[in-house]
Amino acid sequence: MKYSDLYEEELRIVCESVDLSDLRDKSILITGCSGLIGSSIVDSLIYANRFQNMGITIYLAALTKEEIEKRFAPFLNEQYLHYIYYNALKTLDFSFKADYIIHAASNAHPAAYAKEPVETLLANVTGIKELLDYARSAGSSRVLYISSSEVYGQKANSDQPYCEGDYGYVDFLNPRACYPSGKRASETLCACYTAEYHVDTVMVRPGHIYGPTMTPFDSRAAAQFAREAAAGKNILMKSVGTQLRSYCYGADCASAILTVLLKGASAEAYNISNRDSIVSIRQLAEAYAAYAGCRVEFEDASVQEQQSFNMMDNSSLTSEKLEALGWKANFSMEEGVRRTIALLRQQAE
Repeated sequence: MKYSDLYEEELRIVCESVDLSDLRDKSILITGCSGLIGSSIVDSLIYANRFQNMGITIYLAALTKEEIEKRFAPFLNEQYLHYIYYNALKTLDFSFKADYIIHAASNAHPAAYAKEPVETLLANVTGIKELLDYARSAGSSRVLYISSSEVYGQKANSDQPYCEGDYGYVDFLNPRACYPSGKRASETLCACYTAEYHVDTVMVRPGHIYGPTMTPFDSRAAAQFAREAAAGKNILMKSVGTQLRSYCYGADCASAILTVLLKGASAEAYNISNRDSIVSIRQLAEAYAAYAGCRVEFEDASVQEQQSFNMMDNSSLTSEKLEALGWKANFSMEEGVRRTIALLRQQAE
């Protein structure tokens, strides 16, 4: 990642929009720290240490040190950053105490769901179970679990956004349900640990997050649109794109997660959605095309591609519960699209 003035500007906005004082001189463990969402959170905390003297100790949990070195190269010598080997499918053996834990590790894009449905489900359920046990023994202050809008399932004949208490149908015998089923079970497990063992947990349900921190192998539609637009190519869609989504820029997602971590009610779940960015997949593609000066083209999806598609025609979310904590989105869809393309192009230079 190139920490340009444009990118550091949005990190400043994140840190100024969330009261991070409760994290001062605390420690935080983040799994999935090099991914789309996790890396945005880490970058925000690094910025807080650099410019707000927060003194936050950050444990970067990942499979390999190489992915940490590649993603956070400018800060590897900082005393507050620590690489921790982490496999969401394995038993934990940590010798340190983290005051706060964020579980962001999971397969999170369609190609991975199709190839590894077993690992996708278990990385969520096994991963959070191990972290909850660790938090219980270590006396951690709070565990935040990053869930998904896919937990809601399919609502019949409705284009209204989901509130946190709305639940629809999931065909749990479809292997594609590995993702929403894993997320549902993991949320229940968090609530159970709070009720039985008094481990303080909280959950977030991001909508469709996009931005320049996506990984190169991210196969989600929004990531493909961004890469194609940034490269000056026409955007290729594999459906008519009428599915309704809640899109939220990565920096806004990071500020939302930090807000819930510090202010959310125990064992509660919070949608992450920009109320002004509820649009169809096609509308997002057209926004990228309009800014980049390219076209949107259509092609039939293969059978294999269709099997990996999100099963929800409508996954739009309400944001009132999150906003009641004092959060608001800082980046419109147009601004998020502009920044994504600009930052991807900077990284390619």
